[in-house]
Amino acid sequence: MAVPKKRTSKAKTRIRKSIWRDKAKETAIRAFSPAKSILTNRSKSFYYSVNDELSNSSESISVGRDDI
Repeated sequence: MAVPKKRTSKAKTRIRKSIWRDKAKETAIRAFSPAKSILTNRSKSFYYSVNDELSNSSESISVGRDDI
């Protein structure tokens, strides 16, 4: 089995990790953007049906400060 001859420097390791994190961050932003537009009702490219049961259940579940 092949074994590296020299140790990888901390700088190279950090550079590789930062590239990996940046890719993950960019993917997360791309996934979050359409979800945010759907929740704020600004979506013009997504077509979806609203289930009346789900929209009414969220109102009955919410608990105000006075109810506690």
